Amino acid sequence: MRIHVKRTGGFGGIERNAAVDTAGLPDAEDWRILAEQAVTEGAGEPPVGVPDGFCYQITVDDRTVYCSDPRLTDRQRHLITRVLKEGA
Repeated sequence: MRIHVKRTGGFGGIERNAAVDTAGLPDAEDWRILAEQAVTEGAGEPPVGVPDGFCYQITVDDRTVYCSDPRLTDRQRHLITRVLKEGA
């Protein structure tokens, strides 16, 4: 499974991208469960954000959803944080 996160917005407006390929990872099943839950809770179109807030595009394999601060679910926030931390 390939998980890609694109973050835009924020005070500086700097875009950040990161991706994780879970194939071969010892915790691939944990990634799969988290990613599926986060995608299920996402929107099909970019939501209206708040000034200086972040907007996110989450792509899991071939499915893309959108979410933004401050309305992230706990699962979305966890997945985004993990991908941005561990992804290249």
